[in-house]
Amino acid sequence: MKSDDGAAAAAAAKNPFARSVRRHSSRASARFVLAAAITAGVALGLAACSSKPAVPDWQMNAHASANKAIEAYLSGNTRVELLEWDRARGEVSRTGRPDLLARLELMRCAAMVASLVPGPCERFEALRADAAPAERAYADYLAGRLDPTQAPLLPEPQRKVAASPDIAALAAMPDPLSRLVAAGVLLQGARISPEAMAIAVDTASGQGWRRPLMAWLVLQAQRAEAVGDSAASAALKRRILILEQGTPRR
Repeated sequence: MKSDDGAAAAAAAKNPFARSVRRHSSRASARFVLAAAITAGVALGLAACSSKPAVPDWQMNAHASANKAIEAYLSGNTRVELLEWDRARGEVSRTGRPDLLARLELMRCAAMVASLVPGPCERFEALRADAAPAERAYADYLAGRLDPTQAPLLPEPQRKVAASPDIAALAAMPDPLSRLVAAGVLLQGARISPEAMAIAVDTASGQGWRRPLMAWLVLQAQRAEAVGDSAASAALKRRILILEQGTPRR
């Protein structure tokens, strides 16, 4: 076992929800894991080594199910998404720790913000009293009501975007889901620009994430119509039609 694997296992054993995640790909490049920039410690840890304490089964299972749930949600597979979220919640519930469950719910809400799905993060709010300050700050950030004094609790990439709707800061975010979440937050705060919307569209398209791509394309088409750009509107509607025609039947 390599030393860096052992270090990862030790970190995971100390923190059942590691505050970083890793991108992984097996059958398709679209498979991903949430990056640390998304949730300030929301993601579940995953590492093990025979020379170190084994990672508990609940943690391994919850990590796998949460990632599958988010991938299914972004891809538009509602049936799999709901099934995997239930599995993830069941595994985390084995710990009896509401703070860990709150982190899990923030993962789901972040994906919803990335897909322009409005509404409060109700499952998190029910657990807010037991959530850590960083998680409470991130929930407020997702809702577009972050107190500026709480901005230092956000991950660094999100702090930059929260402070200023800078296109360069948005484009520089390495994780695609973090980028989409930040764009969604900018939209909620009425600080979104056409350039930022284009970044969101390109990001969702590049990952093959049908749900957020549809939402951002529809928004772009609406904006194009509002300014009388019929050519752009027509082009966007053609892209939307391709998405609709390619939606698998379930």
